[in-house]
Amino acid sequence: MALVPYEEGGGWTARQLHSPWATFHFASRTIRLQQDWRRLGVAAVVWDAAVVLCAYLEMEGIDLRDRSVIELGAGTGLLGIVVTLLGARVTITDRAAALELLESNVQANLPPELRPRAVVKELTWGKDLDNFSPGAFDLILGADIVYLEETFAELLQTLEHLCSERTVILLSCRIRYERDLKFLRMLRERFSVSEVHYDSSKDVHIYKAQRGSRKDDL
Repeated sequence: MALVPYEEGGGWTARQLHSPWATFHFASRTIRLQQDWRRLGVAAVVWDAAVVLCAYLEMEGIDLRDRSVIELGAGTGLLGIVVTLLGARVTITDRAAALELLESNVQANLPPELRPRAVVKELTWGKDLDNFSPGAFDLILGADIVYLEETFAELLQTLEHLCSERTVILLSCRIRYERDLKFLRMLRERFSVSEVHYDSSKDVHIYKAQRGSRKDDL
């Protein structure tokens, strides 16, 4: 969500992040995404958390057909693209500076008949939330969006605005720092939270959150 540099280490991972292109295979399609680390930092590369959440949604056979979905901090757009290919109607959001690259990737990777089902829209957490109907979404997705402590309150405010009693939140993240655990504690104060998946090869957790104690299936 925030357009700041982030160091994930060296070697192969660094080369992957700095590559101008990243290629994936989901929903029976090859998805080729443009990356631009030098210009946009973390918003313009594909992180493992997005890949893991895409794989989870596909492997679990979750029925997304005609579901109303919003992705927060979409970055390059991989997750929003895959969810659209799986049949959902998706609002794919990020901050203004990331939208040009995001829109380009979405248009390049969706067939013409599906493009109307994916809307790219500006969303800075905690700002101009009236541009989004309260509780209008069946599913809220976020991949590796929990890393800046100064954004936690605004992220929670945004989640609360977008949620209804039926909304399911799926957050995919790597727990890197104590502050990441702090966010999960803050989330549990407002939502019922459970861990639904852990990818040990990539050290990525997927957490499901809903209002109150309700446990709806996707």
